[in-house]
Amino acid sequence: MTLFDGFDPATAELLDGKNFATLATVNPDGGPQSSVVWFVREGDTLLISVTAGRKKTRNIERDPRVSIAVFDLANPYRSAEIRGTAELLPDPDKALPKRLSQRYLGEDPPNEKATEVRLVVRVTPERVNGFAV
Repeated sequence: MTLFDGFDPATAELLDGKNFATLATVNPDGGPQSSVVWFVREGDTLLISVTAGRKKTRNIERDPRVSIAVFDLANPYRSAEIRGTAELLPDPDKALPKRLSQRYLGEDPPNEKATEVRLVVRVTPERVNGFAV
């Protein structure tokens, strides 16, 4: 595991593929809570869409330390773990879920309730560990 100094080309390629990620947050008791999520790389950060009030969102509000694991769907022996700090940002137009749905499915997501509040989790990496066979 190395201190983060930008994604190397192999990791960037992995992150830019249509691969799922597992987002791990820290529960109040210190234990992990993980969720499989869609994400997109934006420069040297990762963006994830979350709903306000959910467990992972509350965990990030309390403790912004996160870990993200991504593996290549075509070659599960190629993966990356990214540890970093998460920041919650407003997404009043729900733009990120649309962007993610287009990325993964090629279509817009179903409409959500107007009362559903979406947030963007922006993860700034601190350490990256890659693995490939």
